[in-house]
Amino acid sequence: MNYRHSFHAGNSADVVKHSLLITLVRALQQKPGALTLIDTHAGCGLYDLEGETAQRTGEALQGVVRALGDTNPLLDDYRAAVRTVNDAGETRLYPGSPTVLAQLLRPQDGLVLNEKHPEDVVALRQAMRGTMAAVHQRDAYELWLAMVPTKTPRGVVVVDPPYEQTDERARITATLAAAHRKWAHGVSVIWYPLKDRDTHERWKQQLRRLGIPKFLTIEHWLFDAEQPGVYNGAGLFVVNPPYAFMQALPPMLEALRAALAPDGHRGQLTAEWLEA
Repeated sequence: MNYRHSFHAGNSADVVKHSLLITLVRALQQKPGALTLIDTHAGCGLYDLEGETAQRTGEALQGVVRALGDTNPLLDDYRAAVRTVNDAGETRLYPGSPTVLAQLLRPQDGLVLNEKHPEDVVALRQAMRGTMAAVHQRDAYELWLAMVPTKTPRGVVVVDPPYEQTDERARITATLAAAHRKWAHGVSVIWYPLKDRDTHERWKQQLRRLGIPKFLTIEHWLFDAEQPGVYNGAGLFVVNPPYAFMQALPPMLEALRAALAPDGHRGQLTAEWLEA
């Protein structure tokens, strides 16, 4: 599955991912200690929703456009992140995870971004001018292991691959296991697309065998029934989610579900512990 960011900028998966990333980082920032935020598959950082690649799919209409038209105050921080990169009254640009994370930085925090694609890393460096971000062009999984444990007492690793390679899930599983051995208290966030439940359940079984405690899985199924071969939503694995995040999660998930449910579908957005 090819999930390169530029083709899907601002879709429902981005709305969920970025809303929850904001909630997670803000929960961690309730304590004054410094944070290091690491994005292993950073993409371009900023996307033109009127560009050719985004227009080819038109997925933003069912994602960011719906969220901006919603009135639930729980999505205000997400909407503010989008509006920050746009002129008043426009929604031409969409902030990728690097831009969203950069907006959240306090003076004591750090941001490490990585993108291997040669064209995307050029765009990323341009998008990150004037920010505190350090930009790398390395293998994502090598960087993940090299950067943990973070130099600051606390940190978050965001893993958001395009799932172009057939061994992507296997590499994530192996790297997560190695990273957890080095950095057992660290927070990791792993994004994944959902197409069919059987494939996803098999991966969850492999991840359960890692024996990692405090392993949360958040799943957003757009449609009420199986849609064979069709993108059906996305989710996040979160290792070591902080208490404040867990407290904020139930109402946030319901707000996102209601805002993003396709016409004629209720959709499902749930969180549960991945127990061995």
